[in-house]
Order: sequence, then structure tokens, then C-alpha cells
Amino acid sequence: MSDFPFRIVGFDLDGTLIDTLADLTAALNHALGVAGRPPQDVAAVRPMVGLGAAHMLEQGLAATGGVPTDASPRLYDELIAYYRAHIAVHSRPFPGLLAALDRLDALGVRTAVMTNKAEDLARQLLGNLGLADRMATIIGGDTLGPGKRKPSPEPIRAMIEACGGGRTAFVGDSIFDVMAARGAGATSVAVSFGFLHQPVEELGADHVIDDYAELVPLLAGIR
Repeated sequence: MSDFPFRIVGFDLDGTLIDTLADLTAALNHALGVAGRPPQDVAAVRPMVGLGAAHMLEQGLAATGGVPTDASPRLYDELIAYYRAHIAVHSRPFPGLLAALDRLDALGVRTAVMTNKAEDLARQLLGNLGLADRMATIIGGDTLGPGKRKPSPEPIRAMIEACGGGRTAFVGDSIFDVMAARGAGATSVAVSFGFLHQPVEELGADHVIDDYAELVPLLAGIR
């Protein structure tokens, strides 16, 4: 029996497990093009990511001339349809992730995903990248119903329950990840390489890593 101090390690998806920025940018630019708006580069889109596709679209429209409320539902459907058809063209796991997952598996730790991305899109993306079957559970922003997305701790609690309970760490790249983990009694780990909306030191996470090679040694040392 492993004496590793954590039974569960959960992960946010976009900007934490997977670098999805290029594919999300392409989907947003498709919707902006339908609206007759200019495309945005990845640097401009980076801070728009993390709070869901509707937020990303709203931010993209605001940055290119304003939000036409009457057209937003149609543009949202365009964005999602394009993204679903091109979900893993450029998206890849962050460096060192697969080795960290292998090490956690060897230690008997259950890994899971809790994301504000819609569950079906999260499962499609992880499936395309060969990671879905490695997760004990995948919980999306719509899994528990309205009002139960991060920063609510409810999806983290549901993740922990689905994994059989036990001491949990949650890895993410946003203040919402940290707030949800804290509310659920999980140890929070922030990644400095994510789609950060603010300096990583300002997220208030219990710990910060700069590379996935640091994750297992860090968790092993927490008693």
C-alpha cells in the first residue's frame, strides 16, 4: 500500500491539463467572422478563456465592436459547432503531464477532471487525446445543473465522491479553481503556465508549480 498522502488528484482542463488555446481561438474567430468582425490573435484570446464559451464569445464581441445581443445565440451555436468539429487540431497535453499521470497511476492515486467546459466537449477532447479512460470521473460545468459551476465547491465535492472519497488535491489555473478547491476542503495547486487572468501568486493557491515534473514530488511532501 502506497503511503502517498493523497488518494485523489483532480484537474481543471483548459489551461491546466491541455493547452487548448489555439483551437479555442480558431473557434472564436470563426464566430467573429460570421458576425463580420476581425479575427483575434491567441494573445488577445488567452484572458477570455476559462469562464466558458459564452463568456469567451462575449469578450470577443466586446473587443471587436460590441455585443449584439440579438445575434449572440446564433453566434454561440456557430462557435460550438466549429469547435466540436475541430476540437483537437492543435490541443495537446502540457509538457510533463503524461509522465505525472503515469506516476500517480503507479501510486494508486485516482485522477479526475472537473472543468467549466460542457461535459460532452470535455469528454470528446479527452477522448481524442487518449486521456478520457485515465480519469475516474469527468465533471463538466453543466453536469450538476445551473448554478453549480466553479467557483462553487459542489462539482469538486461531486468529483471526490465519484472517486470514492479521501484526501484530495485539485490542480488549476484560475481563482475559480482555488476557490472551489478551498470550499471543498481540497489542497489547491496552481500552474504558472496556464491561461492566467492574474499573476499566479495572486490566486491564493496552497501551492504553485511551474512544470508537471514538480507535481508528484510536491504532493508527496505534504503531510
